[in-house]
Amino acid sequence: MPVTNLLGVGPKIAAALEELKVTSVADLVSHYPSRHEDLSNVKKIADLRVGERVTVVGRVVGVKKVGRPVRGRTPGFSVQIYDGTGYIPATIWGRGWLLNQIVPDYSWVVVSGEAQRKYELQISAKNIELIDDPATIGDNAHAGRFVPVYPVNKGINARRMRTLIHRALDEAGRILDPLPAEILARHGLPNLHDAIHGIHFPTDKERLKAATRRLVFHELFLIQTGLAARKARLEKTESGRSHRGDGRLLNPFLKGLPFGLTGAQERVIGEVLEGMRPEKPMRRLLQGDVGSGKTVVAVAALLSAVESGGQGAIMAPTEVLAEQHFISISAALKDLPINVVLLTGSQGAAERRVALEAVKSGEAHVVVGTHALIQRAVEFEDLSLVVVDEQHRFGVGQRTTFKEKGVTPDTLVMTATPIPRTLSLTLYGDLEVSLLDELPPGRKPVETSMVEVAERAGAYEAVRAELEEGRQAYVICPLVEESEALEDVRAAEELHEELTEEVFPERTVGLLHGRMKATEKREVMRAFREREVEILVATVVVEVGVDVPNASAIVIEGAERFGLSQLHQLRGRVCRGLHPPKCFLVSDPKTEDSLKRLQALCEHQDGFKLSEVDLRIRGEGTLFGSRQSGMPDLKIAKLLRDIEILVEARRAAFELVAADPTLKEPQHRPLRREVRDLLGKDVEWLFRE
Repeated sequence: MPVTNLLGVGPKIAAALEELKVTSVADLVSHYPSRHEDLSNVKKIADLRVGERVTVVGRVVGVKKVGRPVRGRTPGFSVQIYDGTGYIPATIWGRGWLLNQIVPDYSWVVVSGEAQRKYELQISAKNIELIDDPATIGDNAHAGRFVPVYPVNKGINARRMRTLIHRALDEAGRILDPLPAEILARHGLPNLHDAIHGIHFPTDKERLKAATRRLVFHELFLIQTGLAARKARLEKTESGRSHRGDGRLLNPFLKGLPFGLTGAQERVIGEVLEGMRPEKPMRRLLQGDVGSGKTVVAVAALLSAVESGGQGAIMAPTEVLAEQHFISISAALKDLPINVVLLTGSQGAAERRVALEAVKSGEAHVVVGTHALIQRAVEFEDLSLVVVDEQHRFGVGQRTTFKEKGVTPDTLVMTATPIPRTLSLTLYGDLEVSLLDELPPGRKPVETSMVEVAERAGAYEAVRAELEEGRQAYVICPLVEESEALEDVRAAEELHEELTEEVFPERTVGLLHGRMKATEKREVMRAFREREVEILVATVVVEVGVDVPNASAIVIEGAERFGLSQLHQLRGRVCRGLHPPKCFLVSDPKTEDSLKRLQALCEHQDGFKLSEVDLRIRGEGTLFGSRQSGMPDLKIAKLLRDIEILVEARRAAFELVAADPTLKEPQHRPLRREVRDLLGKDVEWLFRE
């Protein structure tokens, strides 16, 4: 039912509500309070004590204006109240318009505030409400109870919102519950009708607590049911290849590594290879902090695919990273009979034609590339494994693009942007998760410090000292706006010029940015790797994957403009060598959140810890939608706070879907409708019989 059907909602109020994403009565009753004011401590005047926050119900026996009128309006007023046990004055500010409605010796009011003594006992009122009958105070939305306080905007105030939601609940009738009764009973949850009423207008703290828990469970359960149903559908309708490699490639590769595997790497390689064995497509998220060794795991998986007669592909978000993967994987496999091919959008026609033919014929065992891999012109002979690097750069739709090529390969999604467990269960709930939670021995923490803009010369002096020891450095130019690529290029070129001519005239300074030709980028990175370039000025194209162990310092200009995970990624470029690494955050933080991000980076090395800090600072809302199509914003659940409820809801959802994969049982049909309404197109296939 449109919200305009409610009494009191005209065009202006409707427009204000729409700004808050409220267009229907259902939206209105799920516009939850941000907090409650406890005005439920109702007392008789004779029982009042100084300092108490109380609510008094009484008849007005006198009224007077307080303060000088401003622009013809009285700023406040005082009423004398009698409740049969005594008299007390109550003063309130900002509600002068009520003066015209109060009739002494006739009007009844409910006053809430603090009892104070100034010459006499009185109430400094925060709230005053006119009522018709003191016996009906329990029906009032604004007084004598736990009073909800809602998110509002300029077009609608808190009182009007409260009135509308109270009215909507009265008119909505019985709210039907889509969750099966056995789930409510098993988890000790109230029904949805009671929970909705309890979250808005609870009678006590316990009811508010129970209602909140139920609605958090409800929200997370619906999302997890959608994820579980999607997973079940894919497992039922898609067949994959059973990868049972004989080790003829994998064993020599692992033995030839110049370092021992960490315990975490051994465990995760085992999980990945085990996940590739069944004839069902594997979908696995591999999380690992910067430098935890994800590439070794990816290569092990690719070799298993080749041993089983298939082809493997690794897709990177940028050409710089694709090039880096191609170089490092080719070097790692140089002694094995493996043909590694690079495929990017900027290759010349002849080079691209040769690569495409090798991919189509099966001559290419491992294909490394960017988005170019999923273009129509690319045909694989037998693609059986896709490794997607840096998932957050791609979006979920591209996870399934390979399927449209007529194949359903195993998928290994890698990210070096640690995601809190709570978020990975929600964003990637249909993927199995493997975690590289151990760094290789000898990995040194990055000494990170904030540097004021006025003191930035000191950061460059520290860089000079590193260069004199034979080491190299990155300088990251400030992010302008992601949509203004040309501005970023200009910023990089200006910074490069300043460092070349003024700060380090005696050193070789290179430049790398996104608008350069692929051949130019390749040449700059080669020169930097081979130490021909000592300082590399770059935009965020070096954020992930660029690996130059001799680089021991990084200066990030305009650091306050970057996100926390991005700063952590950038800092990770200098933690791969033998020398103690240093990171300088040249910044001028203008907001408290920006300052918190920079301080967190200085205090913590652990990316998972930083991801939780980031989640607290930014809130969950910003993490949905942009990273995960089809994922709704959370209205009431807080992932860090509600991890236990999330795990509980996830288990219940997956159990339910295991028993009824398409939710076609009569008792599950309301749930099916609710999931479809929540997740939309993302689960359309769920509802095809």
